[in-house]
Amino acid sequence: MILTVTLNTALDITYRVRELRPHGSHRVSEVTERPGGKGLNVARILAALGHEVTVTGFTGGATGRVVQEQLTDTPGVLDALVPVSGATRRTIAVVDELTGDTTQLNEPGPTVTSAEWSAFQEAYAGLLGGVSAVALCGSLPPGVPVGAYAGLIRTARTAGVPVLLDTSGEPLRRGVAARPDLVKPNAEELAELTGSHDPLRATQDARRRGARAVVASLGTRGLLAAAPEGTWHATPPARVHGNPTGAGDSAVAGLLSGWVERLPWPDRLARAVALSAATVLAPVAGEFDRAAYEELVGRVAVTGDASAA
Repeated sequence: MILTVTLNTALDITYRVRELRPHGSHRVSEVTERPGGKGLNVARILAALGHEVTVTGFTGGATGRVVQEQLTDTPGVLDALVPVSGATRRTIAVVDELTGDTTQLNEPGPTVTSAEWSAFQEAYAGLLGGVSAVALCGSLPPGVPVGAYAGLIRTARTAGVPVLLDTSGEPLRRGVAARPDLVKPNAEELAELTGSHDPLRATQDARRRGARAVVASLGTRGLLAAAPEGTWHATPPARVHGNPTGAGDSAVAGLLSGWVERLPWPDRLARAVALSAATVLAPVAGEFDRAAYEELVGRVAVTGDASAA
């Protein structure tokens, strides 16, 4: 069982329009709704890969009920979300069919009280027994301490559960200092953390700050990994066009599934890159084009050095 944590869950709403024009009125050709937030996207991809997943985080209000109702229709995903008095946020993605670009609007999320945060920490500690890994994903809702992920990492480490961290800003900086097993920032988040715009130097710096391994997302240039076992760069065979929302979450799912399956690093990275590209080709986050994934995974180029990084 894998545990994913999404403290700022969401209902992801995707609109498709022929052409997005500022200040204009638009006719929407298609609307889709899915449970969202990074950890829920990761969980759905993991379940599609055949893993059993428990999801936790906060849920509240009418939007939260919709999220939970839709989770019940996802085979392999167990709902362990913790209720709050505020309403779960919505995120709006507007896909421009003419250009393929996506415009994202993210609500802040409910304000979490100190009592609700304490209840979550107790529930989280109880869920760690028997899980093979935990992924801590996404932004923090208002009211949750900025060092929340650092505390959750320490709790998992005490329980002997390996941790993947995927967040940004100050929560990432504090989380890295708590020594997670793996962090997966994008290039911009990594530069903000380390002050370096050289990806290889920045990944090594992030390891010195506490992360055991770092996988940096370089967008169309793939993934760069620095781990005790070595360094690798995985690049997709071709650039794909579509909706990039959730592509990074699919990369996390690829890394996490490869981790618990004990795949070699090059195979983990190839899976993560192929899943990310196949998600761009899918209509909404938390899904991937399976045929594209199966075709791409064997064509991802992985180069690197298997000596100590």
